[in-house]
Amino acid sequence: MQNSREMTKLAVTALEDKKAENIKILNIETVSTLADYFIIAGGSNRNQVQAMCDNVEETLGRAGYPECKIEGYASANWILMDYGDLVIHLFDEENRLFYDLERIWRDGKTVSVEEL
Repeated sequence: MQNSREMTKLAVTALEDKKAENIKILNIETVSTLADYFIIAGGSNRNQVQAMCDNVEETLGRAGYPECKIEGYASANWILMDYGDLVIHLFDEENRLFYDLERIWRDGKTVSVEEL
């Protein structure tokens, strides 16, 4: 759990560095066995969403957290980054509204970086 908290904090900082929009952190540990945390963030275009992904991958890699799986990088309308206890969803504006993961995972607890 401590590792997932630290990983989540680092990922949010990496996303903020690339001007990610509307970053949401959901604690889903009591709702699902998939992960402890989801991060959902948006970007205004393909290049920004890819830059967000690259920065998270580089930041977590330098901290010793190799990614498990990254999907959707080429199209960059929804990039999924799976780090085991942390799953990061990076969307363009249109797809974030369409998939509305915040609603689907509303049973998870929204947390702030400070709470981690």
